[in-house]
Amino acid sequence: MIQTVDSKKLEKAEAKLKAKHERRNERDSQKTPGPLVLEEASASQASNKKDNRVDASGRNRSYDVRIENFDVSFGERSLLQGAELTLTSGRRYGLIGRNGLGKTTLLRMLASRSLRVPAHVSTLHVEQEVEGDDTPALRSVLQSDGVREGLLAQERRLNARIAAGAVGLALSVCRLSEIYAKLEEIEADKAPARASVILAGLGFTPRMQQQTTKEFSGGWRMRLALARALFARPDLLLLDEPTNMLDVRAILWLENYLQTWQSTILVVSHDRNFLNAVVTDIVHLHSQRLESYRGNYENFVKTKEDRLKNQHREYEAQLQYREHIQVFIDRFRYNANRAAQVQSKLKLLEKLPELKPIEKESEVTLKFPDNFEKLSPPVLQLDELEFYYSPEQRLFGGLCVSADLESRICIVGENGAGKTTLLKLLMGDLTPVNGIRHAHRNLKIGYFSQHHVDQLDLNVCSVELLLNKPEEDRHQLGRYGITGELALRPVASLSGGQKSRVAFAQMTMPCPNFYILDEPTNHLDMETIEALAKALNSFKGGVVLVSHDERMIRLVCKELWVCEAGAVRRLEGGFDEYRDVLQEQFRREGYL
Repeated sequence: MIQTVDSKKLEKAEAKLKAKHERRNERDSQKTPGPLVLEEASASQASNKKDNRVDASGRNRSYDVRIENFDVSFGERSLLQGAELTLTSGRRYGLIGRNGLGKTTLLRMLASRSLRVPAHVSTLHVEQEVEGDDTPALRSVLQSDGVREGLLAQERRLNARIAAGAVGLALSVCRLSEIYAKLEEIEADKAPARASVILAGLGFTPRMQQQTTKEFSGGWRMRLALARALFARPDLLLLDEPTNMLDVRAILWLENYLQTWQSTILVVSHDRNFLNAVVTDIVHLHSQRLESYRGNYENFVKTKEDRLKNQHREYEAQLQYREHIQVFIDRFRYNANRAAQVQSKLKLLEKLPELKPIEKESEVTLKFPDNFEKLSPPVLQLDELEFYYSPEQRLFGGLCVSADLESRICIVGENGAGKTTLLKLLMGDLTPVNGIRHAHRNLKIGYFSQHHVDQLDLNVCSVELLLNKPEEDRHQLGRYGITGELALRPVASLSGGQKSRVAFAQMTMPCPNFYILDEPTNHLDMETIEALAKALNSFKGGVVLVSHDERMIRLVCKELWVCEAGAVRRLEGGFDEYRDVLQEQFRREGYL
């Protein structure tokens, strides 16, 4: 039997294949996110009728959270598409991903139950600071346990009824016995001591625990909100950058405390060491989806690298297979004897799964310009300096410290020990009561603080903030990862980490030869922290920073200054020695 090539059929099959690829390309191009509209976040998910019925009936006793096929968006921008999230009861999850991808938004969707969390699973999202009023700090923490508070209120009412000889005395006594049994079951008598330990671990002295909440600053009220959440022990605890508000001592205590946490935690954190110490699983948000990994952050890095290598091998193998088929088609396209095989190969090519190159997240790079002359040391010095805001509260006395263009100094200490005050004395923003500040005449300081981030004009775009020639501003912002349409969005629409990058771009425009940085890692993702550390290490000028991020300190700093008891002392053993000192302090004070 003689076969002939049906050219019309062949053209039709090839046209169909081409049209299919064009439709895919068109869909992919439509997925490119447009400008962010400042609207509310929203979430939607496919309805699972079986789970809904079980949940509504009250028969669901599992404390696992499983959410399938859900989307999350912010305004017109899609953050997650067809995502899945499983949180197994009792495990501690670290939610990671680049700045601006939607980690905080996802926590808010879970907390507001815009995404379906079983009705009997209590959730608590530590996001807003405690409202200041006349309630003492310790009492505020105790009030967060609604069950205990409710039982104590019933106890008071029943005792009042019994004392007044009200009707139904026997019933009241019987009910009171039940209340006492429940209070004993939840160990209500131990609650004040437990609340006090939590507050002390987070830095509240006995005197501070008796102060009213309105006496505290915003940072301390955020710590109070965290203390309330830890005391209340919800079934699902949602934490967003909890280490941002804490000093190294409090972070170390929190790490130890959360390691024994019995229910589920989902925490967003940029602190690599904190994640390594606390979490049992990692949830990685990227490419509008969520991927789960067992183990801490270091295990995630290794597993992710292995996955990417395997995916790349599979991609290369599939690519070679496609090319092999295409070579056959091209070779025998007009061979009548191979017409059936060509048609078969075309159909096979069409049915092959869509090939996508391996997505690798772009590398973050930061650069601090250093085109300046070398300055002879010391370029900055405080000599026998004394400072206080009031004579009754002396912060520093006989202070002698110095820094030069080779310096990589980290200042640590408890909140309130004077770290930020020391930075302002170094900059000359505060005048000492006694002593001398000496600065080289050509010293040019660049200063970064979270207040700079808070004070950015939210109504303009990043390019407008820098107030130079637009092309220069775009180039400068590009050095800090604010590129493309991101630079033209209103600052209000940027994530905390993106705002920090804009603040870095502003700070470095005048090309300082010395940087003083107050908590520069707050809100930055881990990739940007690594890039910041590299940039500071390659910078030719001096660096003094206040930081609680252990990895940042280890990567950058050669000296460690500890602020405590009105003095600044240099630790020869660096961060390891400081960590050992704190651990011993915890053991001595009974917090571990």
